[in-house]
Amino acid sequence: MKNYTDVIIGFGKGGKTLAGKLAASGHQVALIEASKRMYGGTCINVACIPSKFLENNARLSMAKGGSFEEKAAFYKQVIAEKKQLIAALREKNYQKIAGSIDVIDGHASFIDSHTIQVESSEGTEEIKADRFYINTGARPFVPPIKGLKESRYAYLSETMMDNDRLPKELVIIGGGYIGVEFASYYANFGSSVTVLLDGKDFLPREDQEVVALVEQSFEKRGIKLLREAKAEEIIDEEQHALVKVNVKGEEIVLSTDAILTATGRRPNVEGLRLENAGVELTERKAVKVDQTLKTTAENIWAMGDVTGGLQFTYISLDDSRIVASQLMGDHQRTTENRGNVPTSIFIDPPFSRVGLSEKEALAAGYKIKAARMQAMAIPKAKVLKQTDGMLKMIINAETDQILGAHFFCAESHELINLVKLAMDSGLPYQTLRDNIYTHPTMSEGLNDLLSNVQ
Repeated sequence: MKNYTDVIIGFGKGGKTLAGKLAASGHQVALIEASKRMYGGTCINVACIPSKFLENNARLSMAKGGSFEEKAAFYKQVIAEKKQLIAALREKNYQKIAGSIDVIDGHASFIDSHTIQVESSEGTEEIKADRFYINTGARPFVPPIKGLKESRYAYLSETMMDNDRLPKELVIIGGGYIGVEFASYYANFGSSVTVLLDGKDFLPREDQEVVALVEQSFEKRGIKLLREAKAEEIIDEEQHALVKVNVKGEEIVLSTDAILTATGRRPNVEGLRLENAGVELTERKAVKVDQTLKTTAENIWAMGDVTGGLQFTYISLDDSRIVASQLMGDHQRTTENRGNVPTSIFIDPPFSRVGLSEKEALAAGYKIKAARMQAMAIPKAKVLKQTDGMLKMIINAETDQILGAHFFCAESHELINLVKLAMDSGLPYQTLRDNIYTHPTMSEGLNDLLSNVQ
């Protein structure tokens, strides 16, 4: 039986980062991963990196133009290049830690709080450790729609990105971040896209004034949004699939070449036998943790998507900092003091936010001021030929501190990080308003935007 001081279950962003820190501090570390194709975690292999590679090339495809056949040929080339990129990154992630950490392939399950069993094609072994860290991520949720699992035209986001045939027609079930991003990608590649929204509102958690412009942009690009639409049955035919959809009580039938299911992800806890280790789950079947990410077992922590929090790779990275702080640092970092969390939806142009929306700020009892500006007013937007969108910021009228920012504009995914830093530092909005920025950049738009606070 092998013995370690620390064992990480899952080769994700948080797990591999913490493993490196522990090994550098002299700990004996093992990292367990169920699949060699997931070395590096979800982000590198099946999410952030491959999808953003598609996003960038989709914009190039739109700019190039051409017939659908030409676009389809370009798309096939992009998928091949994506596979090469991911394979290289996966190998780099493995080589980066392999010298100092034991990487063990197999499925881990707990026997007790200090022992796991690892099953692989080579057999079963038991491993003991002083401490364990669960970093198993999340998996796609597939709704119980008749014929969906059996359909040869049905994809999840990761399998969609391995399909080198560009669909002429694409139906997306789900209007969350993944569904909306893929709608934008494939519309730019040349597909005709229809998105089925479960509720009445499009992007209901976002500032609806800005969302209205996102919807206008989608309409201009031919992306159809069907509200209160529920897919009820998938029927495969010889050359395409039929999707029976209930839209506000009326049935319609959509013909499509591909169906993308983007209905969220669930914490990946199946098979871990957490109950054997005394690790409890929340009502939503995520690993229950405290603000230091310790589970209900004294020697076991959890990081990343498996905890049921925000499913972003940078949160998993910050989780590793929190755990490292508790084990080897000053014990100060917790989930309560990591500051404001920015998010970006990588559509065209990207839509990014940090902090409160106007509605949320008012509901929280703040007296507010707001600043608004059309993206086309920024010279860099004209240079990039990306003039759609707007920038909006919410200000505390009593303190002049920034409560929130909502940018639907070119390069917003970079710009939002500047605002996050200002918010975390407690700076008044005037600091960003009066700052000197390089020119031409999107960030210099903050000079004009914040000159219009009212």
